Amino acid sequence: MSRTYVIGHVNPDTDSIASAMGYAWFLHELNGEDIQAARAGPVNPQTIWVLKRLGLEPPLLLNDASPRFESVSLRLDTTTPDEPLRAAWAIASRTWGVAPVVKEDGTPFGLINGPSLFALLSKLIGPHPRRQEMRISDILDLPCREAANTDVPYFQVSGRIRDSILRILRSEGDDFWVVDEQGKYIGVCRQREALNPPRLRLILVDHNEPNQAIGALEEAELVEILDHHRLGSTTTHVPIRFTIDVVGSTSTLVTERIEESGLSAPPSLAGLLLAGLLADTLLLHSPTTTDRDKQIAERLSRWAFIPGAPLEGETIESFGEQVIQAGSGIASRQPSEVVSTDTKVYEAGGEEFAIAQAEVTDLVMLKERLPSLRQALCDLRDKRGLDFAMLMVTDVVGGSSRLILTDDLPILGELPYPKQPDGTLFAEGVVSRKKQLLPVVLGLLEG
Repeated sequence: MSRTYVIGHVNPDTDSIASAMGYAWFLHELNGEDIQAARAGPVNPQTIWVLKRLGLEPPLLLNDASPRFESVSLRLDTTTPDEPLRAAWAIASRTWGVAPVVKEDGTPFGLINGPSLFALLSKLIGPHPRRQEMRISDILDLPCREAANTDVPYFQVSGRIRDSILRILRSEGDDFWVVDEQGKYIGVCRQREALNPPRLRLILVDHNEPNQAIGALEEAELVEILDHHRLGSTTTHVPIRFTIDVVGSTSTLVTERIEESGLSAPPSLAGLLLAGLLADTLLLHSPTTTDRDKQIAERLSRWAFIPGAPLEGETIESFGEQVIQAGSGIASRQPSEVVSTDTKVYEAGGEEFAIAQAEVTDLVMLKERLPSLRQALCDLRDKRGLDFAMLMVTDVVGGSSRLILTDDLPILGELPYPKQPDGTLFAEGVVSRKKQLLPVVLGLLEG
């Protein structure tokens, strides 16, 4: 549990995946730390294409930050039911007085500990004087099955500890089995460790708001935050390193740290960071783009486009167009996928809402897909218990967006975008959710 996970927001985009993988590599390379990149949700089509193009695997999927039984399990040495009790005695002398008895097929049989041995002695000797003269060597020759407590609770290694707290507290024993999905022996855990498990160590990248983070974030140990979005309401128990900077992507911030340390990212990882940067800045044309983003894009291109690398012969423009094309389009994707792939949830003025964004190269298909997209957006609102939701369909070529809203809330009627005959809003020149659309919505909700 000394490992630290670098993880982006739920519904991760390419920048979220790239910054997690890039920062994990950097920290490990710099300090030799046990760092692993992770993701809080499925990889979207654009990121899948980028990873495949670069020959990289997606990071580990973490469903939530709640401690699992694997974090408190110890794989103790075992014996079998038919082995003599002296084998279990040898194991127990090296543990905390516990010897697991496991069947030949790998499934648990029972635990031998102090109470189970006392129960055996009571059974063998009891009130009979002659039996009190039994030698210890004779007892140790008995098979382990005679002394094993077979009434021991089982917990799956991937199970959340918090879901089993009541069962743990109600159990009379102090030791429990930890098994895999097939019921095979994984290890043994003790009650005191299960009631006070080690927290998952997390570094958040590309977000800082709890409602965009991995589930059960409050059960984790937050180590650091590296982001380029607005400041949310994340709280911590102790001071942490917290960086929010005004650039177009978190991949930019990660690359700056790599560069400042005197390191250079491997070609494939540099290509991934470049893809994250170009995706978030719409090929460096988004209003969120800064001179730092442009400088870092040049730096990453020098690392990524070297001879023999997956991106040999590419340019920033050619590779960027491929990245954008891989994530654009609404015609070939299910409406539910369109509204959920790049979605972020916010809270302001007592309203909880979501803004999804889909990038297209033209808006020709929007008219045909509008009813199904609006219905999928309503389903998303209802499923997540939101007050409203909107989809921002951005024409990356034309440099404008059309907004689809689930509700005609009076306050949203004040949005400064003309309503079209089809019910959508035309946001001319608006391509950035973070810098252009969100501030307007927050301004209305917060008065």
